[in-house]
Amino acid sequence: MDDKLKPLRAQIDQIDEQILDLLNRRACVAQQVGHVKAVENAPVFRPEREAQVLAGVAERNPGPMKNVDVQAVFREIMSACRALERRVVVAYLGPVGTFSEQAVYQQFGHAVQGLPCASIDEVFRATETGAADFGVVPAENSSEGVVNRTLDLLLQTTLSICGEVVLLVRHNLMSQSGRMDGVTCIAAHTQALAQCQNWLNQHYPDTERKALVSNAEAARIAGEDPTMAAIASEAAGHTYRLQVVQSHIQDDAHNRTRFVVLGQQQVMPSGKDKTSLVLSVPNKAGAVYGLLAPLAQYGVSMTRFESRPARMGGWEYYFYVDIEGHVQDEKVAQALAELKQQAAFFKILGSYPLALQ
Repeated sequence: MDDKLKPLRAQIDQIDEQILDLLNRRACVAQQVGHVKAVENAPVFRPEREAQVLAGVAERNPGPMKNVDVQAVFREIMSACRALERRVVVAYLGPVGTFSEQAVYQQFGHAVQGLPCASIDEVFRATETGAADFGVVPAENSSEGVVNRTLDLLLQTTLSICGEVVLLVRHNLMSQSGRMDGVTCIAAHTQALAQCQNWLNQHYPDTERKALVSNAEAARIAGEDPTMAAIASEAAGHTYRLQVVQSHIQDDAHNRTRFVVLGQQQVMPSGKDKTSLVLSVPNKAGAVYGLLAPLAQYGVSMTRFESRPARMGGWEYYFYVDIEGHVQDEKVAQALAELKQQAAFFKILGSYPLALQ
């Protein structure tokens, strides 16, 4: 076997040398880009540019590597090259090991400085004050719906949505021993407990359930307390030295969470974009129908419509709307111009590249 493998390994070594040379040539060009950006005071991270690169890689990929794997490699290449300009700081809902941290790496690659925060509010605050360049927060789950706190803070913030990340969320029940002997409480984030409710009812109906600020926080505490089990990611389990009792306990096998990337910059069109808005309407018959009519008139597709109480003492609501396209697209701009005239309240949360699926 060694005689057969030796020439093949020699080919791999030769190819690896070529890859290394090309990587460093790319890095040198990236450094030149960084110098130009520094002179022009342009942002280091350009979501639309990186989205275009990843889309192009998928289009040109001849195989046998899968598109998702090739894109993962190129994401890390861009991340490492970006770090030669400046290491981007990204705030997220901590502690280490949360799905929010995974979303950070899926969007930015690993050559970033993560800033774990104790709450969603702290992620917004860190990004607003400049302690972080960007923030990543959960926005909605395919099983349990929207994250209300995120929607409320988006209404108030001066930040813009710069991107989105969709994660396939797999929940694991973990404890110190990998067994449930002596465990009296199962802890997790409220959303995780809800996403695993049927499984928990079937297997541990009498065990206390405790809602915490994040799954990783539950894992951290379980790592110190043998009477507690945690629902969390494999990464959190590894970080806090937990053993898996049962994997994939989420009720929906296709359970996904959408995260939004927050920042100070406005994102240019990538060619495949989404725009998020917050609206309210005058209190009169047919107001909502009239408000959305310009979208149909100009052929703009609405992909999401969510309401939240305005909390002003009456029955007023804010409507969170996602539409296809970028604010600089002609038909989107025309539709929004008319929509703004009819709305009692109108705010564009951001235009940004669609998440890779």
